[in-house]
Amino acid sequence: MAKKKTGKTSTPQNIIDDTCYLGGRRRGAVLKEEVWDDAGQVVKYSLDYINPRICSRDHGRVLGYDNSHGHHHRRFMGTVGAFEFRSYQELVDRFQREVEGLWRQEDDQNG
Repeated sequence: MAKKKTGKTSTPQNIIDDTCYLGGRRRGAVLKEEVWDDAGQVVKYSLDYINPRICSRDHGRVLGYDNSHGHHHRRFMGTVGAFEFRSYQELVDRFQREVEGLWRQEDDQNG
């Protein structure tokens, strides 16, 4: 006898899929954001700052956050480590601060 489905199952929706190609001093660098939502909850995300001029490892990823492989992790210049995830908005704010800090360092080094 076949089981009858009860209740609805939802499918996560890709609500953000943005890629920004940078110019000027950061020509060739890329910022990426991808977010999947399920019933109002972020269930999958990826934030990346990619600049092959700065980092030759990890496909040029200088800084990235994602929750692939079943856990939250931070990538920085080819290394991977766990971090405490509280909320997606808090993570976006953290990512933005870190990227802006990296850009200040790059600008200081390049005059």
